[in-house]
Amino acid sequence: MLDATDLIKLIRTYNPKTNEALITAAYEFGGRMHEGQTRHSGDPYFTHPIEVAALLTEQRLDDATIVTALLHDTVEDTRASYSDIAEQFGDEIAELVDGVTKLTNLQLSSTETKQAENFRKLFMAMSKDLRVILVKLADRLHNMRTIRHMKPEKQVQKARETMDIYAPLAGRMGMHWMREELEDLAFRVLNPDARASIIRRFITLQKETGNVVPKITDDIRTELFSAGIEARVSGRAKKPHSIWRKMEEKKQGFSRLSDIYGFRVICGSEDECYRVLGAIHRRWRSVPGRFKDYISQPKSNGYRSIHTTVSGRDGKRVEVQIRTQQMHEVAETGVAAHWSYRDGERVQNPFAVDPSKWVTQLTERFGTEDDEDHDEFLENVKLEMYSDQVFCFSPKGDVIKLPRGATPLDYAYAIHTRIGHSCVGAKVDGLRVPLWTRLRNGQSVEIITAEGQKPQPTWIDIAVTGRAKAAIRKSLREEHRDRFIKLGRELTRAAFEHIGKKATDKALETAAKALSLQDAAQLLEFVGSTEISAREVVQAIYPKLADMKQPNVDPNRAVAGLPAGATVKRAQCCQPVPGERIVGISHKGEGVNIHAIACEALATLEDEPDRWIDLYWHDGQHPAEHPVTLNATIGNAFGVLGRICTLIGEQKANISDLHFIDRKPDYFRILVDVNVRDAEHLHGVMTAIDADSDVASLERHRDLGRAP
Repeated sequence: MLDATDLIKLIRTYNPKTNEALITAAYEFGGRMHEGQTRHSGDPYFTHPIEVAALLTEQRLDDATIVTALLHDTVEDTRASYSDIAEQFGDEIAELVDGVTKLTNLQLSSTETKQAENFRKLFMAMSKDLRVILVKLADRLHNMRTIRHMKPEKQVQKARETMDIYAPLAGRMGMHWMREELEDLAFRVLNPDARASIIRRFITLQKETGNVVPKITDDIRTELFSAGIEARVSGRAKKPHSIWRKMEEKKQGFSRLSDIYGFRVICGSEDECYRVLGAIHRRWRSVPGRFKDYISQPKSNGYRSIHTTVSGRDGKRVEVQIRTQQMHEVAETGVAAHWSYRDGERVQNPFAVDPSKWVTQLTERFGTEDDEDHDEFLENVKLEMYSDQVFCFSPKGDVIKLPRGATPLDYAYAIHTRIGHSCVGAKVDGLRVPLWTRLRNGQSVEIITAEGQKPQPTWIDIAVTGRAKAAIRKSLREEHRDRFIKLGRELTRAAFEHIGKKATDKALETAAKALSLQDAAQLLEFVGSTEISAREVVQAIYPKLADMKQPNVDPNRAVAGLPAGATVKRAQCCQPVPGERIVGISHKGEGVNIHAIACEALATLEDEPDRWIDLYWHDGQHPAEHPVTLNATIGNAFGVLGRICTLIGEQKANISDLHFIDRKPDYFRILVDVNVRDAEHLHGVMTAIDADSDVASLERHRDLGRAP
């Protein structure tokens, strides 16, 4: 175990002006607080904070961060309080320790909504002071290095949390060495057989071919020497998890995976980086599609480097990274480079990003604390953390950064939400392409917009970025909210009338409170969107009445209020169903036609009030014998129509007729007659169909030409 003097020696290697008294005081305070505590290994507990502090010295961090590492578990695990830390070490360190304590208490591995809520808190904590997450990452790294002492089930939980959250977060922050080690340590726990297999195969490969790393390193040095370039060259085999991931992504066995070696060239200037690239490409053949220039287009965390893959010695693919020393420092420590010290002074590295701007940009993409859709937040944050980048150009030459796999739709929303909403098409390198096209580095993208265009439900499956998905979902919610509320009001009205009650505003507010919803408007919206049923609303207030079984309705006596002996039929222009408000229109010698109260055909009969009859549906369970015509636009792809028919059947509805009204190479328009019980049943059918990713649009067919 390092003593205080040893730790101070580590700090003094990069910061001779360190406050030795502060470090010593923190060391002694932490030792006293953790006295008598042990880790799972049996070692004194305080060895852990010391090792965390030592890890942070490798990143040349400031005294406040080192002291926070020494004290990071004192408030959580000892009798020390926030005020104790503030009194002895100042408010800055107390705030940092408090931030790490709060992160420790977050159950990030939870599989429920709480995970997303806590994930949001993690990012909010980062936005206050990024050093909090630097300490937490070092804390997690040391715990993973010693994870073998934990119980097996706890090892799996921590390893999964590390793989899902902490490793990608370290990568997003530019700390790639930490990401790789965290991934490999988690891989050792989660899939030990696979890791052992990779290592065995690698050992076999070395026996067959020898250690090629020093050979290829010498080849690169010789080539650079011939070109008159001074540079440091190093190489290594990639870590087992990195190799395994490539095997999974490429669906290749180990024997077919060639780029398992990585080499790095550190040179004196940016100009020399490109000279090195030229020398390497003159000597070895470059692999198409495997070149990235992060010097001219740096990542948001400040990362700059040239990446190229070439066919090296014996045809083996090797990746070469080329950068300057200052770029290398940022590449090793990422956003943490902002706090790096050298010779007692903060390093003014021109490539280090301002962490406050970086984390603000990151957190803005993930919404605010008031955002209710926690699952959506979690989805977006993981998409952002796991993403690699592509760089595309606007027609004016501006560069737009997007994650790998992004589409023109993501590009449109990256420019502006308004552009995304009104997008109707795109041109890539001058050619019209579908919106689901995957963009590649260096392509020029032009978005085609049109007034009146609105986001479509299918866009959710096309978009890749969290920003685009969030904007599309928000627009769809807002667009359909009024419709859902209107339909919800009708459904609840009918449900309350079935038990002889009225759906008053007071009743709806009471039901909303009982169902833990914000207000009556949200209640109606949820009913209209089938997230809850109208029956659940009634049951929330009148549980006994709601549980009463509704009598079956005779289909020949479905409507009440008819004149004696009158015959009745549903108007084909609006096809009303039970649960919708209706009105009858009398026809001499032909009986009475039933219309939905909102039917547009009724406008032509406003001057004939004597023909109007007040009607209503009989209470009870109606049979599924009311045909409704649906107008659907579906993708012309294998199995789509069959899947739509299956969805209708799953909703206990029957298809009585089907017509194709338009056939195109990429889509069909069809009219489907579906027999339903009532408005609630119909809405359930339509929601199930509309949710399918190959359904571009769906609506009830209105044929005023068939109005009697």
